[in-house]
Amino acid sequence: MGNMLLQYAIVLMLSIFVGIEIIAKVPSILHTPLMSGSNAIHGVILVGAMVVLGSATTNLEEVLGFLAVILATLNVVGGFVVTDRMLEMFKPKAKAPKKDEVAS
Repeated sequence: MGNMLLQYAIVLMLSIFVGIEIIAKVPSILHTPLMSGSNAIHGVILVGAMVVLGSATTNLEEVLGFLAVILATLNVVGGFVVTDRMLEMFKPKAKAPKKDEVAS
């Protein structure tokens, strides 16, 4: 059990380092469009978290599964909010009426 936990911790740490390196190399102009594409991946993570929660047998597994579902949900919703804000930037802005048109 302890050996398996150590292996999981090592995989987690390595994935964090790889993730940071990948994100750091993405130019800021591409970061927001990539958020839109990553929402599909976060959806898969959410489904996986629900599967883990559904098959939980101990209290610790239930708590960790619940936290995983909550965090994955926040990640998906946040990604959609960022994508929506990005798309709003590309919509044409409504023109303000001229002073002559308002007076008449």
